Amino acid sequence: MVEDIQYDEFGPEKVIQVSDRKTGMKGILVIDNTAKGPGKGGIRMTPTVTVDEVFRLARVMTWKTAMADLPFGGAKSGIIAPTDVIKDKAKKKEYIQAFSKAIRFVCPKLYIGAPDVNTGEEEMRWFVEANGSWKAATGKPADMCAEPGKRCGIPHEYGSTGFGVYHSTAVAADYLNLPLKGLTFAVEGFGNVGSFAAKYLTEAGARLVAVSDSRGCIYNKDGIGFNVLEQVKKEKGSVTSYTPGSVLPGPQLFELEVDVLIPAALPDSINKSNVEKIKAKIIVEGANIPMTAEMEETLHARGVLVVPDFVANAGGVISSYAEYRGKSPEEMFKLVEKKVRKNTKQTLVLAKKDGIKPREAAVWIAMERVRKAMAKRS
Repeated sequence: MVEDIQYDEFGPEKVIQVSDRKTGMKGILVIDNTAKGPGKGGIRMTPTVTVDEVFRLARVMTWKTAMADLPFGGAKSGIIAPTDVIKDKAKKKEYIQAFSKAIRFVCPKLYIGAPDVNTGEEEMRWFVEANGSWKAATGKPADMCAEPGKRCGIPHEYGSTGFGVYHSTAVAADYLNLPLKGLTFAVEGFGNVGSFAAKYLTEAGARLVAVSDSRGCIYNKDGIGFNVLEQVKKEKGSVTSYTPGSVLPGPQLFELEVDVLIPAALPDSINKSNVEKIKAKIIVEGANIPMTAEMEETLHARGVLVVPDFVANAGGVISSYAEYRGKSPEEMFKLVEKKVRKNTKQTLVLAKKDGIKPREAAVWIAMERVRKAMAKRS
């Protein structure tokens, strides 16, 4: 319910719920704060997405865009869609385009979409086509150009978010004097974020020992070959078909003895049922809101370093900015590396200096930037 949202000085500015009688589509858009620019945030498509979930994600985007120091605000949207619609390309397109038309009155002036759960570059093509503005969403296919050879899409399938998570992990490991070579890590989720984070970390010499997907977890303490794992996932549909290794229930991944844990799937995967069982020294939040502030407090008290989501996984929104400005994929990757490394280091240094959690440090930095923008606007 909208009444459950906690309004404060930052927002949300608009909570919009739309529906379409013809398709049955029901959608949610929360524009949290536009002081620094149009609200930026992905389009999530699940059977259970709620106003509260979309608001929480929109607030994360407010901090994420401010932390990355981009001329964007924070927003998020969700389309409530049954599983059969998500799996049916024709029906899915109808839902996406009905949603795009329903929010055209605020998009792209106040809201710019992007890929999220169950949406990717093709869905962004449909969204933009229905909206009528090339700027209505980022993460579009590379062949979708405003001008031939210029201002073309930079799909999230290039792996910008996972690339940023890798760099954030590298900075956090260095902060604790842990060399990347030989460092052990586990990844929850082998989608666009988790797979690319695993790819870049293994290329840097870190040892992937566990990874999970919707069917379970594969574990091998001696290491999992990334290239083989990627091929197995593509051919057999699940990381659990990888050999050699032990197949475990997915949630057991969080209990393994590793240096770094990267939750890169759905919200609240770290919760009261498993937080005390975590043995990792570092958690780098690849997913949005993989745990509550209370869970982060519990881990902080135990000496676990948690790099917040809106710092670690900002690669996607930085990529969006690069696309919005008409930059090339090569320029995008350089920008992601520069900004994610700088912001992770800034967050950890401030947290240590003031004796606070990394999230508190990052939120403070982001808040100050948003407040300055709000003061200029008023």
